[in-house]
Amino acid sequence: MNGSMKSLMLAAALTLTGAAGAVYTAPAAARVAVSIYAPIAPPPLREERMPRARVGFVRAPGYWAYGHKRYNWHRSHWVRERHGYNYSAPRWEQDGDRWRYHHEEWSH
Repeated sequence: MNGSMKSLMLAAALTLTGAAGAVYTAPAAARVAVSIYAPIAPPPLREERMPRARVGFVRAPGYWAYGHKRYNWHRSHWVRERHGYNYSAPRWEQDGDRWRYHHEEWSH
């Protein structure tokens, strides 16, 4: 193979490698766990009236979120059901002298 042919093949290989790299999308990474802690217990949960159950949906109950040194209420809402998975509502759990928030999640 002469020098110009080698250069041409090298250029083609680099082009294909670059194109493949540009097209390749890495698989979605697992959800990053971020722990949220609060120095005081959350207020009691609020009672909310919800419309009748909707086929294909799961009720996500309201919960207290903590941020900017205070709790804020997030109202309940409907979440599309994921067949084959179980829904766990968000919750607070005492962890020593503070409270740890557990996000809502779907488990297999």
